[in-house]
Amino acid sequence: MKNFALIGAAGYIAPRHMKAVKDTGNNLLAAFDPNDSVGIIDSYFPNADFFVEFERFDRHISKLQFEEIVNLDYVSICTPNYLHDSHIRFALREGADAICEKPLVMNPWNLDALAKMEQETGKRIWNILQLRVHPSIIALKKRIDEGPKDKIYDIDLTYLTSRGNWYYTSWKGSQEKSGGIATNIGVHFFDMLGWIFGKVKENIVHVHTHDRASGCLELERGRVRWFLSINEDVLPKEIVSKGQRTYRSITVEGEELEFSGGFTDLHTDSYREILNGNGYGIEDSRQAIETVYTIRNTTPIGLTGEYHPFANKKLATHPFARKAD
Repeated sequence: MKNFALIGAAGYIAPRHMKAVKDTGNNLLAAFDPNDSVGIIDSYFPNADFFVEFERFDRHISKLQFEEIVNLDYVSICTPNYLHDSHIRFALREGADAICEKPLVMNPWNLDALAKMEQETGKRIWNILQLRVHPSIIALKKRIDEGPKDKIYDIDLTYLTSRGNWYYTSWKGSQEKSGGIATNIGVHFFDMLGWIFGKVKENIVHVHTHDRASGCLELERGRVRWFLSINEDVLPKEIVSKGQRTYRSITVEGEELEFSGGFTDLHTDSYREILNGNGYGIEDSRQAIETVYTIRNTTPIGLTGEYHPFANKKLATHPFARKAD
């Protein structure tokens, strides 16, 4: 049994990490979050210690290790994107491996600094890239790997996940804290596409506003037209008529990739791989971090060339919006 601590216990994704720790037969010693809406812990680890002040959490972890001789093996990190780097460093300083949600860090050069810290501490940094363990995605990768080596595939990625007014008030609505639309809701898709279709050759941005981003990504074995948005106004009518607020589509050569299900245990599967030493580390996450960094810092060229068909949908403004570029 391995001992875990968790930072960011009140967030949306934290319960999946708690479930993964429990499902893999391990123990959560302590958790931290400045927000105390964490009753979900009772469903998994009611005896875990909980803190709303990081200083007291830090002190508690130190006391466990140096006074009670309790070894901390892993720290799971579910905090806002801009805090990942700092919390990863905390984990390594405490002699634990870090298991961090995506994006691992905000900027490519942060990866180099963390790689040095890995070498100095002898501990590992693991990134949750759950799409890489999704059965449909694994099957697609196998198909591409076994297909013609000189074929360039045409791919369309569309991901629409409606968000209300709260989004713009939260850290997610701030580019400085979340990285903007492409980083916050798209980084795992860019990782998955690079994993399957190879290295990035060209990264063009057509649109980048507070509520959407779109562009074209040329990979070694694929041309990707992509569109991401949090605005419900861009949802297809057939999706709205069903009362749904999310639309996710990936087509390869015009063929829809079915991966709407199978998400329940992806974090648990990721944890199993990490515990076996087969998880995804710093270098695995690098291309996706570089991709979203480029998108975030590129001036959009507008609707010219080969762009995603959703990119010309009417731009809706929002009274609370903070522009992402």
